[in-house]
Amino acid sequence: MQDANSILEAGRATRSAFIKVWDPFVRVFHWSLVAVYAAAWITADEWDRAHEIAGYAILVLVGLRIIWGLVGSRHALFSDFIYKPATVIRYLKDVVLMRARRFVGHNPVGGVMVLAMIFSLVAVSATGVMMTLDTLWGKAWVEDLHEVAANLTLGLVFMHITGVLIASIQHRENLIRSMFTGLKRKGD
Repeated sequence: MQDANSILEAGRATRSAFIKVWDPFVRVFHWSLVAVYAAAWITADEWDRAHEIAGYAILVLVGLRIIWGLVGSRHALFSDFIYKPATVIRYLKDVVLMRARRFVGHNPVGGVMVLAMIFSLVAVSATGVMMTLDTLWGKAWVEDLHEVAANLTLGLVFMHITGVLIASIQHRENLIRSMFTGLKRKGD
């Protein structure tokens, strides 16, 4: 049986094996966006007012994330996870070959996914706002563009979840838990 000191030392060793990666803003933003996007998707074509409120909330969240990508903590900064296209392609090849390098922050494909989701969410929100304007209200092309952007975003969500699961398996790391705790293991 272990004594109290060895348990305490084991706890310190375990805690020190992790580092803070995702700051509270990134984590709250992420899970708020998940909830609000789900609400927007569920209320589409059914509850107009709730759908509009969710759309505006998405727009505010994305705007805040863009600001945080410029002034936030290290791994939240765009400069931390925007890579050259050649690096992204090389990383994708390495993922397929099951030899992808582990990144503490976003990996090169994850960085592309962040940008793609920001752009698609801006497109969904912008077309949603456009549909409320007197000059564009009822225009089929605006509604069609809104629906295409929403479906594209949903596709990106599924790709994001798939990427998180693949990276979690490849690197033997629970990335979903890290988005709740903010912690990832050191090393590798």
